[in-house]
Amino acid sequence: MSEMKVFHQRAMSRRHAVGLGLGAFAVAAAGVPSFLLSGHTDRAWAGPEEDLANFLKPGPLPENAIGPEDAPVTVVEYSSLTCPHCATFHQQTVPGLKEKYVKTGKVRYIIREFPLDRIAFAASALARCAGPDKFFPFMEALYKNQDTWARGNGNPAERLFKMAQQAGFTKETFNECLRNKEVIDHIEATRKRGNEEFGVSSTPTIFVNGKKLEGGNSLSNIEKAMEPFLGG
Repeated sequence: MSEMKVFHQRAMSRRHAVGLGLGAFAVAAAGVPSFLLSGHTDRAWAGPEEDLANFLKPGPLPENAIGPEDAPVTVVEYSSLTCPHCATFHQQTVPGLKEKYVKTGKVRYIIREFPLDRIAFAASALARCAGPDKFFPFMEALYKNQDTWARGNGNPAERLFKMAQQAGFTKETFNECLRNKEVIDHIEATRKRGNEEFGVSSTPTIFVNGKKLEGGNSLSNIEKAMEPFLGG
């Protein structure tokens, strides 16, 4: 069986688990380990300038974005909410990026869902269901408390529900979100396109104006990649 066939079978299993809601999700997600993607891509993505418009084309649902649409730089992060490296990135790098560049209108910052396991898939769905005004605060709370809900003791669904309550979810709206076909399809399409078209195979993966960042995700490295678009 090919690696990509296994990859898509796992993705379908994850999608099914999310759609089942709180009770069945607890059974399906309990003890599920994180898995890395195969790394296979249909083509390498070098981010040529002429392809920037295609790269920035949103998925089935609107992008989760902050910063002006006409900013000279667009930073895109492919992110998985159970990924420890993503949590570190959001605690150590994102605050400076927002303060120095997003708030000053120099950068538009977009987060695209790239869940690496079922729990991350469910968390991504909840962050999107929270709505555009609550998406970033809820996502940052999930990263800040990642050890508690993603890898803590007990039922993972109940741990995730406790986090969702902070964003105003009830058990009814929690379950409705995890059964929302539009949201589930969007996350799956975003993850698949990131892997197959743009070569994303791990998280966080950062793109600066359509070009994949190499050499680390520190703020200084992102600033170096942004220099040509910000006039030095």
